[in-house]
Amino acid sequence: MSNTITKTYTVVDIRKTFEGLNADIRMIARRTGKWSSEYVDNILYDIIKLAENKYLFSVDIILLDVNNKTIQAAKFIINEDGNATTSDRAGANDWADIPNTHLSVILSYSPSWKNFSESDQAAFMLTNGFKINWVASNIDNSFPNLSKSNAQLYASNGYELKKENYK
Repeated sequence: MSNTITKTYTVVDIRKTFEGLNADIRMIARRTGKWSSEYVDNILYDIIKLAENKYLFSVDIILLDVNNKTIQAAKFIINEDGNATTSDRAGANDWADIPNTHLSVILSYSPSWKNFSESDQAAFMLTNGFKINWVASNIDNSFPNLSKSNAQLYASNGYELKKENYK
């Protein structure tokens, strides 16, 4: 006798899971005063399109000083094979409006995205009406100078988004 467990999540589950990230990014933007609500809408639009198509591995929100040194960060890591079915509440966003700093977003892509040619990637972004002109980053998003703490887990039907805070 054998048992098979099949985990099925839908685009709706992905969107539901990303509601926590949505709330976190909006809270960080408000607390730091670095991004407008419209700019956050644009970032989130692109992130959701990538996530829905399984082209995203993680999202980092980073507070940088004038020398592009990371002061604080939040990393959201996707797990498509999780077992959590419910989400924690968004929060743990004790960010401040520090003078001479700015926010940045780093998207880390899934292997399937990386297997696309540059022209296929550009076509996907154009077809889906991407709002941001994403460019390569040289920021070390392992955040070696900061301490990591586990934060929320957002999930729906086994699709998970694990948040880590760095200070």
